[in-house]
Order: sequence, then structure tokens, then C-alpha cells
Amino acid sequence: MALAQCPAKASVRPAGRAAVRPSICRRAVVCNAQQQSNLGQKLASAGAAALLSLGALGAPAIASEFDILAEPTPTTNYYVDDANVLSKSTRSDINKRLKLLEIQTGYRVEVVTVRRLEFETDAFAFADKVLEGWYPSADAGKNKGMLLVVTASKEGAVTGGQAFTEAVGDELIDSIISTNIPIFTEEEKYNQTVVSSVDRLEAKLMGNPVPEAPVRNEVNRERTYRTKEETEKSKNVTSTVVGTLLLIAVVVPMLQYYGYTAKD
Repeated sequence: MALAQCPAKASVRPAGRAAVRPSICRRAVVCNAQQQSNLGQKLASAGAAALLSLGALGAPAIASEFDILAEPTPTTNYYVDDANVLSKSTRSDINKRLKLLEIQTGYRVEVVTVRRLEFETDAFAFADKVLEGWYPSADAGKNKGMLLVVTASKEGAVTGGQAFTEAVGDELIDSIISTNIPIFTEEEKYNQTVVSSVDRLEAKLMGNPVPEAPVRNEVNRERTYRTKEETEKSKNVTSTVVGTLLLIAVVVPMLQYYGYTAKD
């Protein structure tokens, strides 16, 4: 930055100018530097605040996914309720049932709930990624499966190792992700979403009859308007009633008048 030139006054002696000029220029430069420094600090503070606010807005959704990916391989519990939508009784129930299922069949099923997917938006891809992180080798993960429920988008996935998916079958997987998950999540019945899906997976892996898929409750919409025929019929009835009333209104007074005059 070029130093500002200090103007010289004609009434000041050259020797005086030489003594005063450096001090004035230094003060001007220092003042200018301080102003620019303050401005820079304000801009930096505003930028930092904006970044922090953006981070605060975006962190929960992404952190939720990474929290699940960072989960250690499950050993005790058979669920990761990251969306916090399962009741205490549901957690206890599926824990007992899935533990018994693993003991009896060798298939381990994990239940995972998440609020939304931002980093990996495909439910099946995300579920596969989580399972691969928990069971890196194909042999370790062949009997492992996962039921994933995404609460915000009302969707989910059923996936797992080769032995698990072959035992469950594509038909049941498609049925669960197209009926159990969307039907109950649309009504925000997340406990029923998980329990009904586990019911069907458990029955299939145990070799028992699989419960039927849930059916969406269709709302019966009654017609609130009248058809043309109904309108015409209503008009005819109205016309008949009005005509009858008019006839009565005319005839009755005439009969009464006739009665009075006849007596006279």
C-alpha cells in the first residue's frame, strides 16, 4: 500500500515540515491499517457465524447416518433405534425374538431406524453399507440380514447376505417394502411397522406360514353432490308441494266466505 502524501503548507518552514511530516503520515497509515483490520475481523466473524449456522443445520441429518455407520458390530442388541421411534416394549420384544431366531436358525436380523438419508439416499445401498461395515467378510455376513426403516421418507429396505436373502426370497422382501413399511409409516405407526415386518421375516426363516401382507385402509368417500336426476326429482317434488299449498291458500278462504254468506 502506498503511503499517503502529506501536503505542505507555505506558512510552515521547511525545517518544521521535515520534523512534522513523518509523524502525521505514520498516524494516517496506522489509522487506515486499524480500520482495515477491524473490517477484516468483522467479515471473518460474519463468515464464521454463517459457516457455524450452516453446519448446525446440516449436521444432525448427516451425523445420524455416520453414527450408524460408526456403530460397532452388534453383539447384544438386535436393534439400532437412531430415529428414536420404538417403544421400550417393542425394543424388548424384538430383542428376545430375534435372539431366539438366531439361536434356532442361525440367521441374525438387525432392525435399524433412521430419520432420513442425506449422504446415501438409497435405502438398500445404505443398509448394505452398514452390514458391510459390521461384517466385512462375505462368509461372516452371509447369514446376516437387516430391516431398515427411514421415517422421514416413509420407506425402507430388507437386505442381507446371500444365504439370508435366498432364505427370505425376493417375493417377501418386495412385499414388506411395498406394504408393511409404507402403509404403517404413513400413519406413523413405527412400532407396528417393525413388529409386523419382523413377524413375516421370522415366520419365513422358521419355516412357518407367513402372515398376510397388510392392506391399506381405503377411505370411503361419500358423494356430497346430487346428480341431475336427483335434482330434477327434487324440483318436481318441490313444485308439487308449492302448487298444493297455493291451491289450499286460495280454496280454503273461498269456502269459508261461501259458508258465511250462505248462513246470511
